[in-house]
Amino acid sequence: MSLTRLPASPVGDLGGLLRYWRQLRRMSQLDLSVEAKTTARYVSFVETGRANPSREMVIRLATALDVPFRERNALLAAAGFAALYPELPLDSPALRHVNAALTTMIRHHEPFPAVVMDRGWNVVRANAGARRLFGGLSRPEPMPEPANVLRLMIGPGPVRDSVLNWEPVVATLLARVRREAVGGVLDAATVALLDDLVTLPEVAAIERGDESPATPVLDVLFRFRGHRLAFFSLLTTVGTAIDLTSQELRVEEFFPLDDATHALWESFPTGEGFPDHHDHAEGT
Repeated sequence: MSLTRLPASPVGDLGGLLRYWRQLRRMSQLDLSVEAKTTARYVSFVETGRANPSREMVIRLATALDVPFRERNALLAAAGFAALYPELPLDSPALRHVNAALTTMIRHHEPFPAVVMDRGWNVVRANAGARRLFGGLSRPEPMPEPANVLRLMIGPGPVRDSVLNWEPVVATLLARVRREAVGGVLDAATVALLDDLVTLPEVAAIERGDESPATPVLDVLFRFRGHRLAFFSLLTTVGTAIDLTSQELRVEEFFPLDDATHALWESFPTGEGFPDHHDHAEGT
């Protein structure tokens, strides 16, 4: 299972970065020039360092190549310009509408689990249902800080030990990480995390042997407080993001697969899980 990676040193060589993204998107210089409303000759000159594009042209080229916002900042920096897309805290005034929408989504999903994750699958917010599920699965260990969904589900620990269909879940997760990466490209931090997880022999064996087709949902069977729970999860992204922070966020919501899970889940008392700051904005 090959993983698409970003260059090791993304700042400093505009021509190399532009060529990288063009090849990644399987576009010729002519294709890119048409999309960016310039000429193939000019694209060639930028890639070889014979032309210094304006800030506007860098943005046009990046837009034509569907470069994620974080990497667009790297292109701008390589061309000698300041970053265009800020990385704002989720609770900043500029993101108040995104913040409110995410809070509403995970709150309305109660009593079932829902989390907000960043680009690297770190949990940045969780509803009470998610705290109950992952807190219960983690016992007697405390939830790690920050809680990373890939490490919890794939790496050794009590959460992984509670997943009854662990092998197919891991195979689906590995495929999903690659498929749902921002802009179709894994960032360096996520690649490093996956490299670390794949060093585990049992994970490497799953990765080598997996030929299952991609599925739109992820079914997970948990052993929770002596009971079997069956959930499936759906991921939602901010499709009209205009800033770096919201572009990289995703919401994962868990739904019961059967009536027994639905009834059992509603019968369980609430419990602790993620550290308090993960849902500090739920009351905003």
